Amino acid sequence: MKVLMSAILFSFLTSACSKERNMSEIDQPTPTPSPISGQTKTYLALGDSYTIGESVKQAESFPYQLKNLLINEGLNVANPKIIATTGWTTSELQNAIVQAKLTQKFDFVTLLIGVNNQYRGNSIETYKKEFSELLQTAISFANGDKTKVFVVSIPDWGVTPFGKNFGKSIQTITTEIDNFNAVNEQIALAAGISYTNITPTSRKAINDLSLIANDGLHPSAKMYTEWANALLPKISTVLK
Repeated sequence: MKVLMSAILFSFLTSACSKERNMSEIDQPTPTPSPISGQTKTYLALGDSYTIGESVKQAESFPYQLKNLLINEGLNVANPKIIATTGWTTSELQNAIVQAKLTQKFDFVTLLIGVNNQYRGNSIETYKKEFSELLQTAISFANGDKTKVFVVSIPDWGVTPFGKNFGKSIQTITTEIDNFNAVNEQIALAAGISYTNITPTSRKAINDLSLIANDGLHPSAKMYTEWANALLPKISTVLK
């Protein structure tokens, strides 16, 4: 009899706890993303390997992660139109834009270009001229609205496993990257264009290999997430 009563009491307590848990779960509000509304926003991403997301999935590239973050903010954003290829310099990007024969205007444009100018040892004066021209092209694609163009700095590949074995010292590569970034930042700010400096984030990879893709050179999805998050508030504010 005592055994039976104990079993009944145990069953009752278990049932009560289960119901309490279930009620607790029901009472918890389920987080929901902001409702998507408004006209679809279009996005043009201009650049090189860092824009196409070399060595990561397309969805992990920073333009696609940025698009998804903006959607989570309640903005209706289409998949980005990307003009970028691994290895491109400023002049090669210019040529590709001409060949693309784009006539469409976009709600916002990102521009990240210059690492291959530095990598190949090209003149910084040539970079200055061609970057200035590309920035004006980006503004034109944004229908002349400077507030909708976003320049991103060149990341520092010298801290990657590839960079460490390249033949130049990390400090030499860092100095060269800084020199090219000084140019693109000065040109962008002088033109009244938003500038996002992701270079310090890229340098964290010297002690954190999770920020580097499997090829030992390009950023991982994790690093691209940091870039997208850095751009998010700036672009979201302009589009809302």
